[in-house]
Amino acid sequence: MSTANQFQQAGQVLNGPPSYQFGPFVLNTAQHTLLREGTAIALTPKTYDTLLVLVQNSGRMLSKEELMNLLWPDSFVEEANLTQQVSMIRKALGESPGDPRYIATVPGRGYRFIAEVQNWTKEKPAADTLHSQTGGAVESGGEHNLNQGARVSWDKDVANQSPRVLPLSEDAKRTKGTVFKVIVFMLIAIAGLAIAEAVFEWRSRVARLEARPKSLAILPLQNLRQNAEDDFLGFSLADVLITKLSYLSSLSVRPSAAIEKYRGTAIDLQKVAADLKVDTLLTGSFVRDGDNLRITYQLVDARSEKILGQGVIDLKYDNLLAVQDKVTGQLISELQLSLSPLEAEHLKPENPANPLAYEYFLQGLDFHGQHKFPLAIKMLEKSTQIDPDYAPAWAYLGASYNSDAAFELGGREQYRRAEAAYERALALRPNLLDAQMFLANLLVDTGKVEQAVPLLRDALKTNDNNAAAHWELGYAYRFAGMLDESVAECERALLLDPLVRRSNGSVLNTYFYLGKYQKFLDSLPADDSSFILFYRGFGEFHEKQFDQAAKDFDRAYELDSNLYTGIGKALSDLIHGRKSEGVNLLSELENKIRERGVGDPEAAYKIAQAYAVLGDNTSALRALRTSVGSGFFSYPYIVKDPLLNDLHNRPEFRDVLNTAHQRHEAFRRKFFTNPPPL
Repeated sequence: MSTANQFQQAGQVLNGPPSYQFGPFVLNTAQHTLLREGTAIALTPKTYDTLLVLVQNSGRMLSKEELMNLLWPDSFVEEANLTQQVSMIRKALGESPGDPRYIATVPGRGYRFIAEVQNWTKEKPAADTLHSQTGGAVESGGEHNLNQGARVSWDKDVANQSPRVLPLSEDAKRTKGTVFKVIVFMLIAIAGLAIAEAVFEWRSRVARLEARPKSLAILPLQNLRQNAEDDFLGFSLADVLITKLSYLSSLSVRPSAAIEKYRGTAIDLQKVAADLKVDTLLTGSFVRDGDNLRITYQLVDARSEKILGQGVIDLKYDNLLAVQDKVTGQLISELQLSLSPLEAEHLKPENPANPLAYEYFLQGLDFHGQHKFPLAIKMLEKSTQIDPDYAPAWAYLGASYNSDAAFELGGREQYRRAEAAYERALALRPNLLDAQMFLANLLVDTGKVEQAVPLLRDALKTNDNNAAAHWELGYAYRFAGMLDESVAECERALLLDPLVRRSNGSVLNTYFYLGKYQKFLDSLPADDSSFILFYRGFGEFHEKQFDQAAKDFDRAYELDSNLYTGIGKALSDLIHGRKSEGVNLLSELENKIRERGVGDPEAAYKIAQAYAVLGDNTSALRALRTSVGSGFFSYPYIVKDPLLNDLHNRPEFRDVLNTAHQRHEAFRRKFFTNPPPL
């Protein structure tokens, strides 16, 4: 079938959107259809969109990040989603990755549509084709031309009989001509609206991309001497640079947790950039020789591997604090970043710190990055004892206390110390972003969500593009039951920094609370840590994939027997018919929480859920009361939670639900009904 005939069969609208022809295929944008020699090929809407973007950019390499931003502009997706769409396109076009005729893979970077593409745009119909003055019809030239001054009628008395052609009256001809003109006009108008809408959407997507800040990953410095006693400098110096640059709204810097795995490893720039989803990398090395330190660094464009800037810093070891100021100034210059007066104020050189205290601070940062919280506490306590006026040391000391309390079950005393350390940091530097966000996280975990929200909103006044602050605000909102607002904040964070969850909680629980279990599972990072395995099992449990859920729960518990994996193990016991063992395990966890004062109301809620499905409703109500009373009052989730169905007829449940509802409503009125104070 000819290309022209394909267009005719596709039913394209006069003056409508273009179609694209390549090989035996036509991509019909009016009908959102892919045709092969006139036969439609089934594509999902997202697969069609992916193919259209590739075809419209024929000959140009589109990076994976660019494609994902265009195709999923308002949500975070894993790279595997894009790979799947490209695979489905190849299947539809009948090609394999090893024999590309249409789509070429640029290894580690993206895709290019390589087939020759013809853009077929419809011409305005000729005057002799459309008899507008006489009421005539569009000439088709084929057997389907039924508008030649005649109409068709079927004889209802005889089955399968050929149609009888009856003459039209003059009035009928005039009416038919008028109706036809109206229809053509409407089709042209609809096509125009479709084009305008498509252009608007495309421009909106481009605007969103342009509005996003530049992305940068600062990798751990390589220790060229490879002496173990100085290794801590590689990660910690990168960490202080990340913190320093977090005040810039025009630059999205990947969090320390995202770059930690690259310490002491050989760097493949293209692979690292793809993994961290950045367009710029800062790499470097250092050599320490007694009291002398030399740092060499390069700023590299991730796509072209072009060096944008480089430098060498020679300084005395007791002047380590100067490194962050020197490198920060160079980065701002090379990236051509414009600073607001407030940003310039935040980037001023810090007040001098005691050199030994600063060294202990850097060692504490290194241990904190490795999740060795007791050792981090030891180093940071030494730092604050030597120099009690260095605010960042207090902030990270608080973070180490807090992590020790939550993950090591350090309990209420560590929470108290953490809060005191944060307050000391903010007393020294009131707008220290790390301290604001660390304290807000602690306040949420200890049942003081209403105090956390103003801190986070204040942090966003300093930098509205701070992904970590948006994520923490989404975390606070979900505790209070503001689920749509929570999703909006978390998705905003992921748009700014797809890796923000690596350092600020790895799961977007709010999808789960909205009942979007598959979307929750799809959003989980592709790793097999105990924490992610637990949540994967939890999602599978809700999807009634019980065998797989049990496997993931058991594997998580084998890797690390902590609070969350213990809950998963109890659910696995239920799946395997060991209810009493599951209840006993939950009781042990509950006692530990109570004895040590671990303040995680969300974990207490999950204990209540596990008790409920195990059939111990009395214990479930007790744990639920603890959860709501200690700060988890997500009423819209609690009232619809399928795991608590057996509790609904209990008076105690209605009492707890009423408590959650009242606090949820008070929170909503305080933070969303009235505008926040200026």
